Amino acid sequence: MADLSAKQLGLTKSSLPNSIIEVISTLTKAGFEAYIVGGGVRDNLLGLNPKDFDAVTNAKPNEIKAVFGKRCRIIGRRFQLAHVYSGREMIEVATFRAPPTGDKHTTMEGMLVRDNVWGDIKQDASRRDFSINALYYQPLKGIVKDFCHAIDDIENHKLRLLGHASTRIEEDPVRLLRALRFKAKLNFEFDNELTQQFNDKNWALLDQVSPHRLYDETQKMFIGGYIVPLLPILYEYKAIEHLFIYPDSKPSKLVTQVAINTDKRIASGKSINPAFFYAAMLWGNYLYQLNKYKKGNIPCVDAQQKAASKVIDRQRLKTSIPKFAEQFIREVWLLQHRLVNPRAKHIMPLIEHPKFRAGFDFLLLREICGESDTPLAEPTNGMGAWWQEFQTLTEKQKRKQIDKFAKKTRRGGDNRRSRRLNGVIEDVVEKSPVNSATITHLNSVDVDGNKQAKQDSQKKAQLEMLSLTRQSNKKSKQLSSLFMVDGTLGVAVNQKTKSKKSVNKPANKAKNIEVIQQATSLESLLLDTNYVPRVRQRKKSI
Repeated sequence: MADLSAKQLGLTKSSLPNSIIEVISTLTKAGFEAYIVGGGVRDNLLGLNPKDFDAVTNAKPNEIKAVFGKRCRIIGRRFQLAHVYSGREMIEVATFRAPPTGDKHTTMEGMLVRDNVWGDIKQDASRRDFSINALYYQPLKGIVKDFCHAIDDIENHKLRLLGHASTRIEEDPVRLLRALRFKAKLNFEFDNELTQQFNDKNWALLDQVSPHRLYDETQKMFIGGYIVPLLPILYEYKAIEHLFIYPDSKPSKLVTQVAINTDKRIASGKSINPAFFYAAMLWGNYLYQLNKYKKGNIPCVDAQQKAASKVIDRQRLKTSIPKFAEQFIREVWLLQHRLVNPRAKHIMPLIEHPKFRAGFDFLLLREICGESDTPLAEPTNGMGAWWQEFQTLTEKQKRKQIDKFAKKTRRGGDNRRSRRLNGVIEDVVEKSPVNSATITHLNSVDVDGNKQAKQDSQKKAQLEMLSLTRQSNKKSKQLSSLFMVDGTLGVAVNQKTKSKKSVNKPANKAKNIEVIQQATSLESLLLDTNYVPRVRQRKKSI
């Protein structure tokens, strides 16, 4: 053990936030030992900006509570901690721990289920996971305690587990993930013993860790500001297989682009939602399930909901996604189809959607990266850029843009309806029991005539046949047969039918029903409206 001068190491009290100084001072004045420990000391030595500071003391949790009163909250069961609030900041305060005694603190595999055995500072140093996290800084005295040559490891950029590496991984398999995080964040290298711990046996131990805890670990990965260098490491060491369902063999272009944007936002001090990265990581699985449901002739909206639910439910087996994050992911996915295929009247309501910004960002990132590695994805058709430009317009310009969009989509809608109509006609021609005379009539167009006239003639003949076929399939409650088709001319021939006699009414009151067939308007058929023949009742002449 060595007591080092904080000043010689480049550590000064003035570089620390007031909150951690206040907590250390309060515990010291109450007669307890108190130190800054962990990442706050390590990052300061490396010239990085620590995001938070943790404290450690010989005061037990109930004693810490007594010192700080209402400002303190005790949390944790496996690993009891005190959260002390100083102004708007929260400082995590732990008690010195000793190595566990007996089997009641571990599982059969050696995993710690209880770590609340109190000890002194030397024992606590031996309980730390990595040597670089075992430095104790007392800012009031200006000293740093080093029990395990941590300063040497920091200078050599080496990651080393304290104690026997395999035993430490068995105690807590999450240390595998922490090692990968430190490797990406600090650009440190593993020592030989730690390198050997990334094997199938230890990864299997990670599968026994609570999904809630694994979700917390993934959150630390996504919000650390170093997800870009971390992603390939997660794939290289096969950690990704134990964190996500059915991962790709390498990061997709979309995931890589989201990682780049996430790190940029963190570096510029902007807020991020870790669930956004989950939406990108699980996007490929969602598309796969969505296409499966679509092939089953399930309506689009129902298919989207079912696909989202199935993917999220399966992911919960790996990491327990909270409800608020699940809802965020689901809405980002479902907005993609609506943003790519909006109706003109829905454009303004879409912008007011609570998750519009997240859905738009996701669409824009899909468009930027091209999504060439996800062939199941629906083409964006440049709508990401369209929405980006639309948001910069004035209200008057937005209304004009919406009108322009409505005209464009209306033309596209007519074309789509025409294609659907042609599809219906072709289906009827193929499946309906049309006689040979009708088929001969459809093919009896003069091949030497004008091409346009030929197409018009065929279309009119098809429309006549379609209308008559539809009407022939309708069953009337009163009429057994309305009309029959002349195979050559396709003309409805009027036919008298006898009405069925009612059981409750006298036979002499029955009416003769005669159908008056009117000429069919081809224009009305082109408008895709069902033709209904007029029916006029005539009293039987005496």
